[in-house]
Amino acid sequence: MASIPPISVAFLLFPNVTQLDLTGPAQVLSRLGNVTLDLVWKDRAPIATDAGFAIVPTATFAEVPRADILCVPGGMGVTEVIADDQAMAWVRAVGAEARWVTSVCTGSLILGAAGLLKGYRAATHWSWRDYLAMFGAEMLPERVVVDRNRVTGGGVTAGIDFALTLMAEVRSPEFAKAVQLSLEYDPAPPFDAGSPEKAGPELVATYQRRVAQLAPDREEKFRAAAARLDFS
Repeated sequence: MASIPPISVAFLLFPNVTQLDLTGPAQVLSRLGNVTLDLVWKDRAPIATDAGFAIVPTATFAEVPRADILCVPGGMGVTEVIADDQAMAWVRAVGAEARWVTSVCTGSLILGAAGLLKGYRAATHWSWRDYLAMFGAEMLPERVVVDRNRVTGGGVTAGIDFALTLMAEVRSPEFAKAVQLSLEYDPAPPFDAGSPEKAGPELVATYQRRVAQLAPDREEKFRAAAARLDFS
């Protein structure tokens, strides 16, 4: 059997990240074979997630200057990340050389704010889709979008679909199918309410009000980030 080529994966880990955006695809991608996988932040202090528990980074920005796969998860913390010069400089630098530039959920807005999605089709969480255009990206309302070496996933649970799709590109579809089987990934949700189209207007409005409370200044911050980009 031919040896599996080595591959490195770097996840951006940041305060108030949606942990499943990170841990879902990290679980899948850890099975790429011959893989080095790091969770990267400014230092190695535990990072509080949106789930009420912390995740410990495995490396700092200085320790991971490059990676084959850059993956940026999402969460309410993205509005703080896009204003963080150190974090954005790392995303921009790693993304400029990575073989694959990827994201899950609202992580695509961090990629956009880093100037890495201009002219690309991309996905994000359904309630944040309108903001992708600010960064020169074309939003597609899909669970996973592949455009050249950009692979972006929709909201939260789409991270597993995203990771299997990416794995099929990096290794092979058969390799990804075997990992899917190993994870017993055969979803059968108890409710048919996992998209705005299926959930209905009342439930959608309730969720949108909650997001407006949690991130009342998100549009202002995205506009400021877009204004800092030079697309000339």
